[in-house]
Amino acid sequence: MHHQVVGLKLSDYKITEVEVENSNSGEKKNQQADYVFSTMPVKELVAALGQEVPGNVKEVAQGLMYRDFITIGLLLKELKIKNETKIKTINDFIPDNWIYIQERDVRVCRVQIFNNWSSYMVKDKEKAWIGLEYVCNKGDELWQKGDKEMTDFGIAELSKIGFLTKEDILDSVVVRMEKVYPTYSGAYDKFEVVRDFCDQIDNLFLIGRNGMHRYNNQDHSMTTAIVAVENIINGVKSKKNIWEVNLEKSYHESK
Repeated sequence: MHHQVVGLKLSDYKITEVEVENSNSGEKKNQQADYVFSTMPVKELVAALGQEVPGNVKEVAQGLMYRDFITIGLLLKELKIKNETKIKTINDFIPDNWIYIQERDVRVCRVQIFNNWSSYMVKDKEKAWIGLEYVCNKGDELWQKGDKEMTDFGIAELSKIGFLTKEDILDSVVVRMEKVYPTYSGAYDKFEVVRDFCDQIDNLFLIGRNGMHRYNNQDHSMTTAIVAVENIINGVKSKKNIWEVNLEKSYHESK
């Protein structure tokens, strides 16, 4: 806990040590490794592997791109939009877990209604707990807004599209997350170069959304970890079945 990986010692296609840095004190230490499961962004993983990485692998990894993310959480007395469906919900909230926003004159891309994920996420079930989602890039105009400015910005947008009224807001929070979305742009068309190199490292397993630079959902991300562990237990050396998670067509959303 409170440590982040800053280096990986690679020898004969095997990671022998992981260098970690204490995020509080800055102190660094090495930890011996039998197996390494990486959920860190591939771009940062390859950089942490140091001089043992071939130049073409470094070049592709450095060209991988990401989108960052801001969520504004708002606690409301009530939602202005009402449930007009036949689906029964607690407190008669609209039944959606999330709603994609299509209006072109606002920046918010999606609204989460946390009550509908689980009523236990809200202390008072009479209140509405929602999240306003903004995709951005670290350092851009949205990212640099202060918490109050960003909150006011979000409230104005949701008021504009008739989702809430400012008078109903009881509390708020702003959460910024880096590299939430690995994108299929930049050097991604050459990603196989990075994947093939990493898969040759015997005790390294790339798992999860950032670890695989793939838009996995949470269940798929967890499954990749489970498959990786099963491979170790069963002596399976190939990483192929890890990469096959989330390729089944029956799961994917369709119109």
